[in-house]
Amino acid sequence: MATEEGTQGALEQLKLRERLAKLRELPLLRGVGVSGEMARLQRQIDRIGEEPTADDVWHAVELARHQDRPYTLDYVERIFDDFVELHGDRSLGDDAAVVAGLGRFDGRTIALIGHQKGRDIRERTHRNFGMTYPEGYRKAMRTMEVAERHGFSLVTLVDTPGAYPGVVAEQHGQGGWIARSQLAMLRLGVPTVACIIGEGGSGGAVAIAVADRVLMQENSIYSVISPEGCAAILWRDAGEAKKAAAAFKPDAAHCLELGVVDAVVPEPPGGAHNDHDEAARLVAASLSEALQDVESLDPAERRRLRHRKFRDMGVFLE
Repeated sequence: MATEEGTQGALEQLKLRERLAKLRELPLLRGVGVSGEMARLQRQIDRIGEEPTADDVWHAVELARHQDRPYTLDYVERIFDDFVELHGDRSLGDDAAVVAGLGRFDGRTIALIGHQKGRDIRERTHRNFGMTYPEGYRKAMRTMEVAERHGFSLVTLVDTPGAYPGVVAEQHGQGGWIARSQLAMLRLGVPTVACIIGEGGSGGAVAIAVADRVLMQENSIYSVISPEGCAAILWRDAGEAKKAAAAFKPDAAHCLELGVVDAVVPEPPGGAHNDHDEAARLVAASLSEALQDVESLDPAERRRLRHRKFRDMGVFLE
């Protein structure tokens, strides 16, 4: 048994090295930052081969949810110039859980969509803790249409526990609007870059993350279900969330290993909550590299590669 496990481990390491070799060739990874930051990112990628403890994975979950972590509007303030926010879905109302608008970034006009959680209890209630109603996805799609019409690149910042699971949202067609938002992103001809800046929860996150390049901050998480939701299903006990997180590994390193994201964005020491300005600088550098990478492509080729990228994800057996 020990020999079999050793052989399996060696094969996994070989596959990992092959993937890392391909990742190093990507311009996106070469240009993430200065040499010190790149070395730090490389050390993080190298740790993928090591099996983390439950505590390691849960620490990533806690940092992704940290109350002082920068949100979309914190990045807008530091990264984008002349930002003009768009409100409403032109149908029912304005969902404050989603921020959308136009601004200047790195010498170009871009369209921005992002989740916003809120800092205090009053704002969190107003923003619905970053959990989106169908109105939010319609506002996002409206912004996508503006970007497509005018040829603006689209940037999305993802930070949500998931789409709002309430009765009213379901009555308004929550699942259908999530699907329509994903389809709208797949059909865009303009360059698109998404970055997971905190929690990337389920369909609520994927709805605005079907992009040409998907980035993920070092201490963020991205998963099909929350650890608590997974634990409630598997063990009928949300208190087993730490055990669930260790099992499905929603942290950035493992998402990169699985090919769910294209690159990991470094954070300031201890996490983005410790230095919003430095976190914004690192995110801006990665967004700039990613946009330059995809803006050079023909729109039809961008769509083709985007379709193939998401179709190739995962493993299935017939």
